[in-house]
Amino acid sequence: MKNVKHAKCVKCGKIYEATPNLTNCSCGGILDIIYDYEYIKANLTKADLAARQDNSMWRYRELLPVEESTEAPPLRVGWSPLYEAKTLAAQLGIRKLFVKDDGLNPTASLKDRASSMAVAKAVEAGAKVIACSSTGNAASSLAGNAAAAGLKTYIFVPSRAPKGKVAQLMTFGATVISVQGSYEETFELSKQAIEKWGWYNRNAAINPYLSEGKKTVGLEIMEQLGWVVPDYIAISVGDGCTIAGLWKGLKDLYAIGFIDRLPKLISAQAEGCCPLNRAIETGENWRPMEENTLADSIAVGVPRNADKALTAIRESNGLVVNVSDEEIMAAQKLLGRTCGVFGEPAGVAGTAGLKKLCQQGKIPLDATVVSVVTGNGLKDVANAIAACGEPISIPGDMELLLKAFEDRGIVIA
Repeated sequence: MKNVKHAKCVKCGKIYEATPNLTNCSCGGILDIIYDYEYIKANLTKADLAARQDNSMWRYRELLPVEESTEAPPLRVGWSPLYEAKTLAAQLGIRKLFVKDDGLNPTASLKDRASSMAVAKAVEAGAKVIACSSTGNAASSLAGNAAAAGLKTYIFVPSRAPKGKVAQLMTFGATVISVQGSYEETFELSKQAIEKWGWYNRNAAINPYLSEGKKTVGLEIMEQLGWVVPDYIAISVGDGCTIAGLWKGLKDLYAIGFIDRLPKLISAQAEGCCPLNRAIETGENWRPMEENTLADSIAVGVPRNADKALTAIRESNGLVVNVSDEEIMAAQKLLGRTCGVFGEPAGVAGTAGLKKLCQQGKIPLDATVVSVVTGNGLKDVANAIAACGEPISIPGDMELLLKAFEDRGIVIA
């Protein structure tokens, strides 16, 4: 790969050749992919991107760690819409707000970006089987992207994973292992199985290439905004891989001169599971937490990408905010009714956090903000119904309809 120099441990600084089978450093640290920015600047311009017809994450190949001969996996991942949310911005009291709806990816979450990269690297490694542990979205995204590429998958999920996500896994033909325990126990079992059978490892904090896939959400946001940098980008945080990838993409663009400054990141976690935000707030090392939130995709009590995530928040001079399950459910309704965007609980945590920060007066009134919705609400319809309520259910009788309207306080204009 001409655009890649090597991989480097974020803890001890040890250098590794960027081979397809990279995992963690011998010291246990996570590896980071280091690019040759001079090479990239000589081979990629904004005009090049503007002329490209490939509306997917693979339009940014010069900034991705794949061989020139590697074909993009079959599913079209990325280039999700970025909507200007004028009504919601007015309600929050800020100048401009954009909503990035990544729930419109092929398997309905941002995790498709990492899984598409995993499939590409697995093909480079000559692997036939990919495996991972997941709270749900990474699992379904891997199963779908691997199925399209003809690869077999073994997926480990905690038994609390929503049925919609498990249904996706089974439909995509994955061998699914539902672990009766926490995500930490699920991760450990997947790790042992991967080591025993030599499967390609898609676990995000083990495989350094996956955050390189996730970073494309940041590349897209900047291109869709015409390279005008917002003041803040809000995103939900679980194991830390997504916010770390977002920051890596922004720093890449800054390094090659495509943007002239960097935004501040907003890390939104659930109150019932916020080990990374707690570390920022206290200035102490992160400590494990229980997984007490309905937002399953960010219910990670032992974050595996803590080093990169904490660095991203600190380097960006970012904000952290913890939101209750009630605030998350309110954000589901708010996004739906002001933007027409249907997000799952974990997917809207960034918006819930932004709303809370605005109410606390921590976001300037003249700020421009992007909020990333990381997953689609159809993945967890039970909680969506709990948030928004049941429909009116009556026989086909006009008098009963009028009474139902009256009972619910509905006034027909």
